[in-house]
Amino acid sequence: MYGEDTRPNTQEPPELPAFGALLVDTSRADRVGEFRGVAGPRWSLRPVGGGIGWEAEPRHVRPALLIEQLRARTARLNARSRGEVL
Repeated sequence: MYGEDTRPNTQEPPELPAFGALLVDTSRADRVGEFRGVAGPRWSLRPVGGGIGWEAEPRHVRPALLIEQLRARTARLNARSRGEVL
């Protein structure tokens, strides 16, 4: 029946994180990225320390746990020590 499954959108958008905050994109296998800004209805993220960014829907993004932040930063430093990134 028409309108049977329609409900008003009462869910408020998530609060905008601080620029550079580390977030987890759950739609991309819990990939950690830095918040870079808003691109229309999506949020722009990029890998820790630089690289090619991506866009994510705010509903699929959550703040990174301390251990996730540590892993992302350590992976970046290890890659740098191996000469894989500058």
